Amino acid sequence: MAGQNFVDYVKINCRSGHGGAGSSHFRREMYTPHGGPDGGDGGRGGHILIEGNKQMWTLLHLKYKRHIKAEHGDPGGGSRSSGAQGDDVILQVPLGTIAKDVETGEVLFEITEDGQMEILLEGGKGGLGNHNFKSSTNQAPQYSQPGIPGKEEWKLLELKVLADVGLVGFPNVGKSTLLSVITAAKPKIGNYEFTTLVPNLGIVNYRDNKSFVMADIPGIIEHASQGKGLGTRFLRHIERNSVLLFMVPADAEDINKAYDILLNELEVYNPELLDKPRMLAISKSDMLDEEMEALISETINVDIPHLFFSSVAQKGLMELKDELWKMMNK
Repeated sequence: MAGQNFVDYVKINCRSGHGGAGSSHFRREMYTPHGGPDGGDGGRGGHILIEGNKQMWTLLHLKYKRHIKAEHGDPGGGSRSSGAQGDDVILQVPLGTIAKDVETGEVLFEITEDGQMEILLEGGKGGLGNHNFKSSTNQAPQYSQPGIPGKEEWKLLELKVLADVGLVGFPNVGKSTLLSVITAAKPKIGNYEFTTLVPNLGIVNYRDNKSFVMADIPGIIEHASQGKGLGTRFLRHIERNSVLLFMVPADAEDINKAYDILLNELEVYNPELLDKPRMLAISKSDMLDEEMEALISETINVDIPHLFFSSVAQKGLMELKDELWKMMNK
């Protein structure tokens, strides 16, 4: 996933179509010169729709298409002929996309399934033709309804990555390395902070041809929930992960403190994140022997299970997959 191609936040100007006007028409034929009203209804203005597409992973295609305009409905005609509806505009988005109103911040809907379709902005209704207004006391109504105008509003589309397992940790603790080793993903890896600037997704192959999706979320730092560092821009991606895998390196000064800081940032951002299944993985443990692992284990005081692994030495990876699979399928 190329960093410059990953876009998870776009603001678009939407204009739905106007409804077509109803017709004020009277039937006039050779043998019925005084026929009744037969004006047809106007066509509905085009909607702007959002459709989920599981093959997509970014909102890049909407970044440079900021103005979306649907077609107007056609006016009604004689012989009760209805006007054609304006063409809808269908915007395809990745699963995990949330639509919001820019003015109010209200969440309008969430796209979580392939093929799910929602109306982002409704087109105007077509006006009624004069045949709708005929009555016993008014046999020849001269009036019909105009179409209802469409709307113009700014909408916000925000992507939250959907994955089974989300990697949570400080920058440079080995999240990208783990993803590159147990999936086919090729994230950027470097020995400095914030190597990862966008979420990376990879499919982990498991036993018996089973698989699950793992997401490498850009590193969290203390006070990220308050906007420090990369701030809350990427914390929201963690909301869509089923299981959270906290990663702390074996050479950390205080593993308990590191875990507590990470947990606190998640809690401040969204307390509901603490309801998700969690596990602590001690990375870079190729530098440890069994005796050192036992000593470190005695000092770990957290309320979730933990294990040691090394991506470079391929140590403990199968055990890690087994534990994650169990947690996902409880």
